[in-house]
Amino acid sequence: MNDYLVRGMTMDGFVKMVAIRSTEIVSRAAEIHGTTPNATAALGRCLTAASMMGNMQKVENGSMTLQIRGGGPIGTITVVSDAEGNVRGCVTEPKVPLVEKFPGKLDVGATVGVSGTLTVIRDLQMKEPYIGSTQLVSGEIGDDVTAYFVQSEQTPTACALGVLVDRDQSVKVAGGYLVQLLPGAPDEVIDALEAGIQKAGAVTKMLEAGMTPEEILTEVCGELGVLFFENEPVCYKCYCSRKRVEAALISLGRKELEEIRAEGKTFPVECQFCDTVYEFTPEDIDELLKNI
Repeated sequence: MNDYLVRGMTMDGFVKMVAIRSTEIVSRAAEIHGTTPNATAALGRCLTAASMMGNMQKVENGSMTLQIRGGGPIGTITVVSDAEGNVRGCVTEPKVPLVEKFPGKLDVGATVGVSGTLTVIRDLQMKEPYIGSTQLVSGEIGDDVTAYFVQSEQTPTACALGVLVDRDQSVKVAGGYLVQLLPGAPDEVIDALEAGIQKAGAVTKMLEAGMTPEEILTEVCGELGVLFFENEPVCYKCYCSRKRVEAALISLGRKELEEIRAEGKTFPVECQFCDTVYEFTPEDIDELLKNI
């Protein structure tokens, strides 16, 4: 099954929602960065959240960046989503040690840390991007995304994220959901949604049981009922290109490029988000110098 996300709304129109299967996205990220299990889980949860948040913006050619600096051993986590929900990401330290809450349960909070912030940068194709930042609550990421929406965007939200790493360090399942109350939601809707979330339980168990994003949202919303919109395929997608790398090298300035050329060797540039390496010969650097 390929990754996809689906958006929906409760029958009464008071709750909007999105859920995602992100197993292949997280697997690709783990392959690119060579992450250990804790780093896979932390980066995977961020990629999952960013995909849903980016898709919910629905701004053509827009993007959404989610960055977490928690002070933990993983360092900084940076993920970027386009308007469809395709994502890419990286971490400072992909080889973090194994830390478990108990056998079989990775401690993502200890990997991320809590002495820092979650920052969201929304490029809505306006003059300036919107930037919001909140203190981390637990480092578990789902709780932190929930807190961000409540504190920074004043939107009551519940976010659940799950990444299950198998014994061979492969990604067994990954996904999550995000539900938000719309203005004017009555108390009985809020109570029913809270009861549904409580009854549904951990999202990782639902994913492991083979439940689809639609089934997860149906379970979470319970008696409220769900009207689904068209689902959308999503993937791990990097927008790097040789042209963009050339522009970045030119921005280094004439002096630094001349130093690179003087070494007389092929100069490799690796994209931080994917495993693509762009190689520049001394002759290529010559051409870049002509463009300064």
